[in-house]
Amino acid sequence: MTSALLGPWAGKMINIHPSLLPLYRGTNTHERALADGAKVHGCSVHYVTSELDGGPIIAQAEVPVLPGDTPETLSARVLTEEHKLYPKALAIVANQLT
Repeated sequence: MTSALLGPWAGKMINIHPSLLPLYRGTNTHERALADGAKVHGCSVHYVTSELDGGPIIAQAEVPVLPGDTPETLSARVLTEEHKLYPKALAIVANQLT
């Protein structure tokens, strides 16, 4: 995201990303993890900065990469963890505001 677009929201927006950042920034994270032979994959919630998927990490969750995984099966397990992780990350952020 460009600094001009980020503007007043710098350090205030959060994003969920389907990898254990700083690994696999950008797209096609599941395919890339499988191609690399990763044993663990997951998701991250981070603050949005002008650097693609480069903001400070708030929380992460891991999933195992299983034999025979496809991008679709791995994505499904990561998505389950994303649904759990995002509310936890929101609570962390909210607690920092008080």
